[in-house]
Amino acid sequence: MPRESTTLPEYWDSYKPYREEGEQPTPDVEAFAWTQYDGHGPGEEFLGSPRTALELGCAEGKEAVYLARTGVAVTALDFSTAQVARARRWWDGTPGLTFVQAEACGYLATTEATYDAVFSIWGALWFTDPDDLVPLIAKRLSPGGTLAFSQAEPLEGYYGPQPMYGNGLAGRKLTLLRWSYPPQWWADLLKRTGFVDIDARVLPAPRPTDVGTLMVRARAPK
Repeated sequence: MPRESTTLPEYWDSYKPYREEGEQPTPDVEAFAWTQYDGHGPGEEFLGSPRTALELGCAEGKEAVYLARTGVAVTALDFSTAQVARARRWWDGTPGLTFVQAEACGYLATTEATYDAVFSIWGALWFTDPDDLVPLIAKRLSPGGTLAFSQAEPLEGYYGPQPMYGNGLAGRKLTLLRWSYPPQWWADLLKRTGFVDIDARVLPAPRPTDVGTLMVRARAPK
């Protein structure tokens, strides 16, 4: 069985919390962002021109909403029941947008749907064993379809699954795993899985001394 990112979905239920969220207005969706810095890096064009897309780890769903508003049929998946419930409250009725509560590997192993694009923005591609997840993604991509994802650049020399306490150093133990690898490792895995046109690199931060963003894109063979 694939190793899930946490022992419980509790961590993800509290990810990006909003105080008194029932009284908060629905947030604006002004851009499709891949990096941790506002206005930095590519936008939705990094995905190409898909007609259908699957997001793995959508959280509040802002990028999925942005993409759906351009006419793409988007399935937005998250492991957290709380995240999906909030996203549905905010974006219910958005044409072409469907939210699904599921673990990424479990969903991909059981769905019969295929997608022109599968993407993850600091999501499931960071928090799920890529040896399990990437082959499942390959099976659900349409011929010529795009896989694209982003996450923090790895710490040099510290690669592989990295455990940490998901809720800091106080309170209940929530074990969180993140899989961090350099660009060449990702390129090798994608090539072994049958992907082509692979582009894996670190996009430097606006200030060179800050943490960069790992950007990966590849295409399923036609």
